[in-house]
Amino acid sequence: MTRHRRDTRPFPTRDEIVTFIRAQPGKVGTREIARAFGLRNADRVELKRMLRELSDEGVVARRRHTLHHAGGLPSVVMADITGRDRDGELIAVPTEWDEDEHGPAPKIRVMVSRRAHPGAVGGVGDRALLRVEEIAEEGEAIRHQGRIIKVIEHARHRVLGVFRALPNGGGRLVPVDRKQMGREIAIAASDAAEARDGDLIAVDLLRGRGVGLPSGRVRERLGSLKSERAVSLIAIHAHEIPNVFSAAALAEADAARPATLAGREDWRDIPLVTIDPPDAKDHDDAVHAEADRDPANRGGFIVNVAIADVAFYVRSGSALDREAVTRGNSVYFPDRVVPMLPERISNDLCSLKAGEPRGALAVRMVIGADGRKRGHSFHRVLMRSAAKLAYAQAQGAIDGRPDDTTGPLLEPVLRPLYAAYAALKRARDAREPLDLDLPERKIMLKADGTVDRVVTPERLDAHRLIEEFMILANVAAAETLELHRSPLIYRVHDEPTMEKIASLREFLQTLDIPLAKSGALRPALFNSILAEVKGRDAEPLVNEVVLRAQAQAEYASENFGHFGLNLRRYAHFTSPIRRYADLIVHRALIRALHLGDGALPDDQSIATLGEIAANISATERRAMRAERETVDRLIAHFLADRIGATFAGRIAGVTRSGLFVKLNETGADGFIPARTLGAEYFHYDEARHAMIGDRSGEMHRLGDAVEVRLVEAAPVAGALRFEMLSQGTPVRLQAGASKGQNKGKRGRVTEKFKGRSRRPASTRKQKR
Repeated sequence: MTRHRRDTRPFPTRDEIVTFIRAQPGKVGTREIARAFGLRNADRVELKRMLRELSDEGVVARRRHTLHHAGGLPSVVMADITGRDRDGELIAVPTEWDEDEHGPAPKIRVMVSRRAHPGAVGGVGDRALLRVEEIAEEGEAIRHQGRIIKVIEHARHRVLGVFRALPNGGGRLVPVDRKQMGREIAIAASDAAEARDGDLIAVDLLRGRGVGLPSGRVRERLGSLKSERAVSLIAIHAHEIPNVFSAAALAEADAARPATLAGREDWRDIPLVTIDPPDAKDHDDAVHAEADRDPANRGGFIVNVAIADVAFYVRSGSALDREAVTRGNSVYFPDRVVPMLPERISNDLCSLKAGEPRGALAVRMVIGADGRKRGHSFHRVLMRSAAKLAYAQAQGAIDGRPDDTTGPLLEPVLRPLYAAYAALKRARDAREPLDLDLPERKIMLKADGTVDRVVTPERLDAHRLIEEFMILANVAAAETLELHRSPLIYRVHDEPTMEKIASLREFLQTLDIPLAKSGALRPALFNSILAEVKGRDAEPLVNEVVLRAQAQAEYASENFGHFGLNLRRYAHFTSPIRRYADLIVHRALIRALHLGDGALPDDQSIATLGEIAANISATERRAMRAERETVDRLIAHFLADRIGATFAGRIAGVTRSGLFVKLNETGADGFIPARTLGAEYFHYDEARHAMIGDRSGEMHRLGDAVEVRLVEAAPVAGALRFEMLSQGTPVRLQAGASKGQNKGKRGRVTEKFKGRSRRPASTRKQKR
């Protein structure tokens, strides 16, 4: 890429910028354009304004933080295979495409090699990761060609559900998909394949006669659901989460032996400690801090973070590695964990157990009194954890309640850790990351696997301490790899889109809260909005809407920063036991710093890592959906015998079809159809995030505290239906609208009410 000196040429014209974007073979963002034309930081505001205009005019297309000429696509795309052309070749379209902003989604002709392995051959209805290239000029019907890298999700030619036996030997299938609620499938005795009542089964649909229930044949029995302890089986099979390790992977794990001091620094005398939830089975990070004795860093600290050396055991291309990249991450359910690696690795050799020597990749960081990192270095070490602590246990010691374990550690270990955290907190406050610290609920199970209660764990300084240490280590990893020009996988979080900002601005106007139309977009802007409503009735509402304006964090081989943390570079380094991205970063550090075996192979370039990043971003979203659905099913089981009971909650979602309500007691989500809100018609007000009665002006708004009655629970689907008991807030109806106009509007919108609703995106805290 040619660099132009800013002092020898004027600011680039629109045509020059468009020509530059067209000439790039892959992704290009603001940073690349600024570098190419030698622009200074002060010029970037004008550059962003010009790019926004080009995007609004449709000259260039903007997706996430990258630009392409209109109709163009990045080099790696997640796509849905939608059909075939007249020659029988597969046709796909991008999975994520905003037609309102960019027009119709571009079609991609999918090329399948005859020598491709089975996992890289797709069919209609599949979702696949494609490597894309442009093959035609603008105006052609199909301008892009793609090669399948991996099929992410196969078309569903089966129905998953729970078998309910009938006296005649046959039964009914109750679908687990909430979109299919009430659509049972009849199974004759001859087609039941010895399925028993309560079994989770997969059924092939049979050609029906057009009357009565559809018929099906049991294709596979997947396990019994006699107790809630097996409810996670539904999500595992519904989302096709790999949960059985290959014999080759298990054999590699069993053959592994503990790390020794060979090729490592001896850190066994450093009193590193692990601080985790009390029920944690694996411990992949340990921390230590001490005052810096350097007179030039008065009031500063030396912070050590040691991370399990997973790369020592899981080598690139091995059976363990193939399992890990397919799974992408561990999946955590209330009753079980589906690990990324076998227990021999995750819970034993790579778990930093107290008193036992363990191999680790560690980073030593020098912190100033202001909390800013002054320098760092990476080391491959042999360490020995001084103690395994729980968050509450560590916090209790600091708060004056030490126990037999923490008492001896209080002065030499814990107080320096908290002193270093106090300094890091000063730097964090100055950086002003996005301050959306939403509570997370945790389901507590009884011994028999049924729900005991739902709790909201207290957020302690011990949690924040570990979080800040891990963030600092992640930044150090990204900085080191960039310095050595090593390919890596970043953890990226894009800034909100202009469309979401415009929607947020429109909403805030209804609360008389201004949101500037110009200026740099920073997390501090959202923090100021949240601070303005702190303690007010509108606080829950504004928190919800600000959260929904944010983009979703993901993995990428190219860096565009982490908006939420307000960091320029960020890579996941601290959890290689449960995240494949971290394992890649470990291997890259080993290669860049010449730390021995387990390095990133030379043939893993930015392009190949881009494919891996797209895949593990998809597996992360799959895990989040599976975890959320399992919690929904468990709570629906828990509430199934409380039909008719009343609950307090808040409106957590508003759609044209009705309201979603989250209960205060359990965090359970349920739906109130719009047609049941009252005797009048309620229309959807998008700007207000509300449903408003067309005669009374009664308004039910996102974030409102409400009282509801439970009228239906479907445990298998994890669905609840409520009845609204609270009166809405009266608002003034727009003057001048005649009854005829209202009736006409009602007629058009009522047609949309016939469609089934979708549950809104989860409001759980954004994973960093």
